[in-house]
Amino acid sequence: MANITNPAPRAVEFGIYRDGDNNLDQSQGVTLRQAVDTSAKDSRIEYTVQDTTSAGTGKLRTDSFTIADGGIGHASSSEAHNMASESNLARFVATTLDNAEKSGAKQTWIELTDHGAGDGGGLEADSAHAIMPMPKIAQAIADGVKLHAQEHPEDAGRKVDGVVANQCLMASLGFADELSHAGVKYLAASPETMVSPGVPSNVADAIAKHSDAQSMAKGVVSDVMRQKYGPGWQSWNPAAAFDVLDLGPGKMEAVEHSVKSLDDAIAARKNDRAQIDAIRNDAASVKGMVRFPEATPDMPWHADRPAIALYDTIANDSRLDAAVRSAAKNAALSVESMVLAHKESRDFQPFGGSSYADAVGPTVHFPVTAKQVDPWAPHVSETHNRFFAATDAAAAERVVA
Repeated sequence: MANITNPAPRAVEFGIYRDGDNNLDQSQGVTLRQAVDTSAKDSRIEYTVQDTTSAGTGKLRTDSFTIADGGIGHASSSEAHNMASESNLARFVATTLDNAEKSGAKQTWIELTDHGAGDGGGLEADSAHAIMPMPKIAQAIADGVKLHAQEHPEDAGRKVDGVVANQCLMASLGFADELSHAGVKYLAASPETMVSPGVPSNVADAIAKHSDAQSMAKGVVSDVMRQKYGPGWQSWNPAAAFDVLDLGPGKMEAVEHSVKSLDDAIAARKNDRAQIDAIRNDAASVKGMVRFPEATPDMPWHADRPAIALYDTIANDSRLDAAVRSAAKNAALSVESMVLAHKESRDFQPFGGSSYADAVGPTVHFPVTAKQVDPWAPHVSETHNRFFAATDAAAAERVVA
């Protein structure tokens, strides 16, 4: 009788939460084929997938399955789920953690595949006429971790190690802060609009290969930024810039403290017109995101500026007093410490050759005109989140914008 041995533990359980209830259904579906190909080459990876799609039948449905060793397993199909539902995402996170326990995975990551809206949120379900606000995305992840712990107390220590945002504009300080409070260690995301299909599913391979965070992050960013979609001269890259951020509680506390100090310093100078005018000019010189030619003036993300570039610009302005400049420098350094890896394009052709040479690290919401203050609220609000409140951003906004 042959010896029966248990399969080797997986290195990564990689959950793909793909909302195809929108205009990106067909194009983003490519990422599932990538997952099959990646798993065939690397047996250390298992994917847990929830895919809401109309592909193949023309009728919206939700497919749930796993991908491992180049094949599909545990497949089922049901009526379409509301992918903008917090409880639905929480249940998916719990299922992914359940599968991570079964596979013995050392890490669990969740990829969110859909439209994104920066600090306004992401996961937009067209049929439900809903978008999940960013704080609720983080809360759903925390709720999913709690569900797994309740149902599997023997594995209660398992967490979501990282989040990949295959979405636009999700490398923001607000999202990073919310995820950190949900216990997530890493965020891999772009500060800018992404071009579908977006993040290739083979980033799971970089996570599986590297035991140290720095090498893992460099591998993930490299996989994204060298990815090509489309044939020949018509091919395109999926991102103008991409980062992997360290969401360690200590680092996020330092960021919150330093940004609050800067915002308080700005607010305290509300009666010093020369200082406020200088700060406004500095901020306006750092272009916000959504730099493609078709962007409309009312898009809220024009006020989402690369935080490091913004704070460095203020810190280097000799017109400002020493206290403001020092606070800005501390803010820049604390945000920079979050960035494990990044790459950016100095000439991104899909966006008319726009430069992203300053788009290093996460963005921060910093309007300089009244029109840039939450123009799409309350449907999409960049200010209804914990980080905005904790850093006294409203006080600084009132004197600058």
